[in-house]
Amino acid sequence: MMRPNINAIGTERKSKVAQLWQAVLARDKRADGSFVYAVGSTGIYCRPSCPSRKPRRERVTFFALPAAAEQRGFRPCRRCKPGSASLPDPRIKAVARVCREIDARLAAGLAEDDAAGDARLTLSALSGPAGMSTHQLERAFQSAMGITPRQYADARRMHRLKSGLKKGNNVTTSLYDAGFSSSSRLYERASGHLGMTPAAYGRGGAGMEIHYVIVSSPLGRLLMGATHAGISALYLGESDAALRAALEKEYPRATLSPERNSGSGSLAGWVAQVLSHLRGREPSLDLPTDVRATAFQRRVWEELRKIPYGSTRTYGEIAHSIGQPSSVRAVARACATNPVSVVVPCHRVVRADGNLAGYRWGIQRKDELLANEAAVTGGKRPKASA
Repeated sequence: MMRPNINAIGTERKSKVAQLWQAVLARDKRADGSFVYAVGSTGIYCRPSCPSRKPRRERVTFFALPAAAEQRGFRPCRRCKPGSASLPDPRIKAVARVCREIDARLAAGLAEDDAAGDARLTLSALSGPAGMSTHQLERAFQSAMGITPRQYADARRMHRLKSGLKKGNNVTTSLYDAGFSSSSRLYERASGHLGMTPAAYGRGGAGMEIHYVIVSSPLGRLLMGATHAGISALYLGESDAALRAALEKEYPRATLSPERNSGSGSLAGWVAQVLSHLRGREPSLDLPTDVRATAFQRRVWEELRKIPYGSTRTYGEIAHSIGQPSSVRAVARACATNPVSVVVPCHRVVRADGNLAGYRWGIQRKDELLANEAAVTGGKRPKASA
């Protein structure tokens, strides 16, 4: 079998991506090290030969390096251990080496504005050991990772910060462990990367009181959770227990209060509007939301709410509309993590070829939502993926 061309991953040309997908379907060990694939519904990435059950194509994203998948929030598969595969391409090897060097320096507690740190993380300092010129390294890094080495270092610092906060560490400990030299440097970037202050991010919903109710809907069971400020969760599924578990996972430190009477509780009005919308009787659904989000997620979700009822946009169009045309994968990830389905209509985003892509609440529900909207507006119904 022809070895997949890793340079095609960034542009995702159909023929090259088809080669990658065929390697995954064939569990081709010869392709190990050439790329990894990530599954949006599980948040896990694997090597091509992974013996795990194969996902549906619309849920898969390809990456040149494990580090690139982890940069997008995916975790390595414990079964196939994709990070241990040897890399055949010398340029990809060099990029992986630079990623390890950056991670090692951050793990050693190197502050971002430490004089030694700045020297060690410049292109000139990183390119020498990699055997490349600074221009060659930057091009290779951007081709494999989609970002520059400096952006990678910044993102890794923020990732270390988030991990520390989620573990319960205080802000001061977390910021120094992540490599920030002072709280002022951290707070300069916090709104852009976290969408909130570091202290608020670490609380996991602490201080929020979320009332929720589970009702029947045209698309199965529907859970709505909300604070006094707006809707915090709108989930679709089959099992009440699974919906409750998802709410607890999304807001682990919030106070969750179930409402027994869906017809007269505090959420009754919003529930009625959503159900009417799902039945095609209320195309315009303008309800308030109260969700935890990074600044990037919030920008994407606000853009999704601008998509007219019965219309669709591609992931690329959304990326262009928020001024980040190269962030197509990040847009897809923001759609996949949207906690308020229907209100933020991520179901209206489709692939560039017009086919449906993955959907947090099941591709069949996405198909039904779009079909119902098309029936009301008389518009064209997107094609379901094969």
